Amino acid sequence: MTDPLSFKGSAEPTHDGFDFWKLWHDWSQRYIDCPMTDSAEHNVPPFPSSEQTGDTTDFGYRNVPRNQKKTMVREVFESVAGKYDIMNDVMSLGIHRVWKRIFVGMLGARPNMKLLDLAGGTGDITFGWLRAGGGPAILSDINSAMLSVGRDRAIKAGLIGQIEVCVVDAEAIPLPDCSVDRVTIAFGLRNCTDKDAVLREARRVLKPGGRFFCLEFSRVEIAALSPVYDTWSFKVLPKMGQLIAKDAESYQYLAESIRMFPDQETLAQMMRDAGLERVQYRNLSGGIAAIHSGWRL
Repeated sequence: MTDPLSFKGSAEPTHDGFDFWKLWHDWSQRYIDCPMTDSAEHNVPPFPSSEQTGDTTDFGYRNVPRNQKKTMVREVFESVAGKYDIMNDVMSLGIHRVWKRIFVGMLGARPNMKLLDLAGGTGDITFGWLRAGGGPAILSDINSAMLSVGRDRAIKAGLIGQIEVCVVDAEAIPLPDCSVDRVTIAFGLRNCTDKDAVLREARRVLKPGGRFFCLEFSRVEIAALSPVYDTWSFKVLPKMGQLIAKDAESYQYLAESIRMFPDQETLAQMMRDAGLERVQYRNLSGGIAAIHSGWRL
C-alpha cells in the first residue's frame, strides 16, 4: 500500500507560506485520543430527520430528492473504490489508521462474539476484529464495488473463511432481531440517507448486552485547528482527488458530507432516541473524528 506520507509533498502551502501540513499533523498528533465522554442526557437542537426533511435530503451541500441519494452515493464510491484506502490516507494524512486501531481496541473482541460491520467497505474494521480474537464477522456494504475490494483483501490475508461478505443496506438489515454482539460502522453513517433508521436497525439486531460503535468524522473542537482543517478540506483535498483518482467532484462531496454530519452531542441524542443506552463518545484529534458507542440493555 502506498505510504500516506508520500502525499505530503503534493499539498500546496497556503498563500502566506506557512507549512499547513506540519500544523495539521502537529495538532492532530497532539490530540489524537481524548478521554471518553459520557454524553449528557439532555435535548440538543434536532438534526433533520426523515420526517423533517420531507422529500429531499442533503448530498454534501446540495439538496437532492431522497430517493436519489443512495444512487448518488453509490456512484461516488464506485468511482473511488479502487483508490479508497489511498483516499482515506489523503483525507486524514494517514491518521485514520491510528483512529481505527483505537476503535477496534474498544470493541472488546472475543471468540464467542459475532460482529456485523456496516458500510465495511474494504474491510479494515472486520480484519482488525478478527486479528484481535473476535468471532465470526459479517462484512457488509451497500456498494458491491467496495465489497469486492474488501473480499479480495480478505482472500490475500487468509481471512475469508471467517467472514461473510454481504451487500446490505444499513437502513434495512436482513438479519433477525438479537442476532449479533457488536455492530460497527466506520466512516459510513454520514453517507446514509436515513441515519435514524440505521441506528434503529443496529439496535434491533444487537443481542441484549450488545454494543453499537460508530467511528465518524465529527465537529472540530479546537478553534485554532478549524481554519487549517477547512483549508485542507476545501482547497487541497479536491485537488488531491483529481491528481490521485481523477475525481475532484467525489472528494468535494466527501468534504461537504463531513460538515453536514451531526455534531457529537446531536449524534449521541439520536442514538438514545433509537433506544441505545449508556451512550458515550470519545473525540479523536481534537474532534476531527469521534467514536460513539451505545448499548442494547
